[in-house]
Amino acid sequence: MKKLINDPYQVVEETISGILKAYPYHLRRAKGSPRALVRSDAPVKGKVGICTGGGSGHLPVFLGYVGPGLLDGVSVGNVFSSPGAEDMLAATREVSGGAGVLYLFGNYGGDVMNFEMAAETASAEGIPVKMSVVTDDVASSPRPERYRRRGIAGIFFAYKIAGAKADTMASLAEVKNVTDRVIEQTCTIGVALSPCTIPAVGKPNFTIGEDEMELGMGIHGEPGIIRTRLQRADDVAEVMSDRVIQDLPFKSGEEVAVLVNGLGATPAEELFILYNKFHDVLNDHGLRTYRVFVGEYATSMEMAGASLSLLKLNEEFKSLLDAPAFSPFLMQWRHS
Repeated sequence: MKKLINDPYQVVEETISGILKAYPYHLRRAKGSPRALVRSDAPVKGKVGICTGGGSGHLPVFLGYVGPGLLDGVSVGNVFSSPGAEDMLAATREVSGGAGVLYLFGNYGGDVMNFEMAAETASAEGIPVKMSVVTDDVASSPRPERYRRRGIAGIFFAYKIAGAKADTMASLAEVKNVTDRVIEQTCTIGVALSPCTIPAVGKPNFTIGEDEMELGMGIHGEPGIIRTRLQRADDVAEVMSDRVIQDLPFKSGEEVAVLVNGLGATPAEELFILYNKFHDVLNDHGLRTYRVFVGEYATSMEMAGASLSLLKLNEEFKSLLDAPAFSPFLMQWRHS
């Protein structure tokens, strides 16, 4: 295992410490938990607070999406492991500005269990909490059983639009409503080319041949839907595009937002080569591209591979997607 770390059991603590030192005016620790961070100006009075969380190892998910126009708080666990209920509760208390708190996170058993526990305690303390669970991974379950799907890179769209809606001083019910509709209209599929190594384990979390790829593999190494020999980028892009377009399904004339996400060890050049073909396939289906995001938005340590996410847009989604936002990981939001 080759990694630029000190102690494999202190990776999370040292990562958080480094982030806080790098961005001391943007984030601060929540009282009562070393693994819960909030916006430096939290709480914003009268605004719905939005909290997320999950296992470490996916930067910029989850810490990278806290900021104005985005989220208010976050809790993180060990690499690929859920944070504890007390960590989420600590963040909840600090972002509560009197309008309630929305939990927004991916569909993983440990996260669901611990966030439900945190929500129960927060509610008992007088903080209304609702939950929106991201289920965008089309490879993990068929659409009729969408509630079983994993949450992966498409969570980016939910973060952006939920944060923008909360900034309008909408009610908790209204923020949850628009967030759930975004989740329902988002589809993602990934392809993995290599494994990654959890520092405390010290060995790759799965094996895959040098000449192989796996379509639909999860961001923790969960099994995908097919393993084949490595194909040309255009062929991979066509298969991925077809999977997400057919899932919702998308119809000719509709507008979409596109996210091409690197999983941690994929050069930017390769992501743009994939988008080059994605763009053509979307055009062939009559889909109009409103906004495109290419880069690392949800990673899996040093896994090589990429994912494609599509969000079906309406006028409300477009307005919220374009709203101002800031995070040191994303920099200033600008319309492209």
